[in-house]
Amino acid sequence: MAKTNTTEILEALAAEIGENIYIDIAKWHLYLSDAHLHTVIAEKVYPLITSNQSIHENDVIQILESIPVKIGGGKKELPLINLLPVQCQVSLVDILEKYQKEI
Repeated sequence: MAKTNTTEILEALAAEIGENIYIDIAKWHLYLSDAHLHTVIAEKVYPLITSNQSIHENDVIQILESIPVKIGGGKKELPLINLLPVQCQVSLVDILEKYQKEI
């Protein structure tokens, strides 16, 4: 990877998140790029990958809990964490760890 430009890293991270992480609703998979949430997540997790500390699942979960997703035409909001299957949470942590090693 060897990207040094913050914008390039964020774009690549957002693209990978968008292509691999999805919301599960009634066994339908809505990938985060289609839900327009991949960039928001990339921006919020970027400080985790640029720190010298290990990425902890609890930190990622806190970020996912802080991202509201409007449903029903905006009638309700749910934290993103409630819409992601556990496997996607694990995959997100794996993606972040990979990026942290590469930058």
